[in-house]
Amino acid sequence: MSDYRIQGATGEWEVVIGLEVHAQVTSNAKLFSGSSTTFGAEPNTQVSLVDAAMPGMLPVPNAECIRQAVRTGMAIDAQINTWSRFDRKNYFYADLPQGYQISQLYHPLVGEGAIDISLDEKNPDASGKRIGVERIHVEQDAGKLMHDQHPTRSYVDLNRSGVALMEIVSRPDMASPAEAGAYLRKLRSILRYVGSCDGNMEEGSMRADVNVSVRKAGEPLGIRTETKNVNSVRFVMAAIEHEANRQVDVLESGGRIIQETRLFDPDKGVTRSMRSKEDAHDYRYFPDPDLLPLVLDDAFLDACRASLPELPDAKRRRYEAAGVTAYNATVLTAEVESARWFDGLLEAGVAALQAANWTTSELFGALNRMGRGFADSPVSPVQAAELLALVADGTLSNSLAKQVFEIMLDTGDGAAKVVDDRGLKQTSDTGAIDAAIAAIMTANADKVADYRGGKDKLFGFFVGQTMKAMAGKANPGVVNERLKAMLDQG
Repeated sequence: MSDYRIQGATGEWEVVIGLEVHAQVTSNAKLFSGSSTTFGAEPNTQVSLVDAAMPGMLPVPNAECIRQAVRTGMAIDAQINTWSRFDRKNYFYADLPQGYQISQLYHPLVGEGAIDISLDEKNPDASGKRIGVERIHVEQDAGKLMHDQHPTRSYVDLNRSGVALMEIVSRPDMASPAEAGAYLRKLRSILRYVGSCDGNMEEGSMRADVNVSVRKAGEPLGIRTETKNVNSVRFVMAAIEHEANRQVDVLESGGRIIQETRLFDPDKGVTRSMRSKEDAHDYRYFPDPDLLPLVLDDAFLDACRASLPELPDAKRRRYEAAGVTAYNATVLTAEVESARWFDGLLEAGVAALQAANWTTSELFGALNRMGRGFADSPVSPVQAAELLALVADGTLSNSLAKQVFEIMLDTGDGAAKVVDDRGLKQTSDTGAIDAAIAAIMTANADKVADYRGGKDKLFGFFVGQTMKAMAGKANPGVVNERLKAMLDQG
């Protein structure tokens, strides 16, 4: 799919990329306690005795977190393990009050799956690539260190401690920054459709650890580095670009790549070393003695499967089958809110092609200008359907419809009310149109003579002048017809 290569002094280098995505599970409570997961609360106001690791406190799994992880696995056609187990990952850090993290190393909840990506929005099926997903396991998040509260001290906020995460581990199947970006966007879209994670990377509810190595074509995999906690698609792509080039420079200068953990500096666009990379045995994983294995029965799995919505690829193909172009279908299904809004337009009776063209041009543009998303659009699908029906029946021209739409955005009024209140109905009155044309021809006799002498391009001038004289309310089809007749009379 990608022909991305780094051109070094000794030849071309391939890049091998794998991503470990940490996605915060959508749930009102944490993984093993009833504490709230609301974003942005005052520090240490959402911490239970379990989250703070008080002596004698025992974890109790949150069934909703397990359900959401299973639904996510089903959405990527992954193996769901009916028997899984929690393990303790042992390490010390100030934001980890237990001294260990409850995770799943040996027996994850979800096994192998796949995500299909494309770099060509105009032909997504023909240009696709399948990225393998090795596993999805459920684990606790750590707390947060706050370094900006005091000049010589750091503080710990445990609000995030114990929040449920899905760690979604890809295979090293990506070969360019663009493929990694497409994978992240597709994964985020699926999570949002399923409702298992809001995907808001700027809030930290989805972040990626980026594994990168380089090699010459046909050679074994190189030593990889891991760049931790990158929190935007753009930064992931930039981190890969820099890290791959850095590794090539090191190898071509006679050095060697160290397996290490690195951080990405978005201001400088570079990665820097953080620490040597630990292996699994460094964490002394062992089964958590306080937690029984998770055993999922058929009824639970059937309920999870039945709750899945139509997913992006299936929705895109449905739109295409209804006559929407592949590009527009891809754009409309990229985010669940735009797809939901568009489905509302179809349910209101608007033809798919007309609905898609209008949504991707007029509505997308308006919402971008307003800094809004589809979820808080001031115009509903039903109101938009009313507007498009007025275009279809000839009440409004396309230019008048744009004027009406802008007023609807400002006022929230329906299209019919705007047309009636502002007198914006299109006219096909040939008497009024003929009078306007006659006045324009009289005022521009020289251009009339030029047109009749063979300068056909002047026809557009007369159309524009007539529409201006009619305040944009004339039916363009009637204007063209009457202009043609009156100009050709001479």
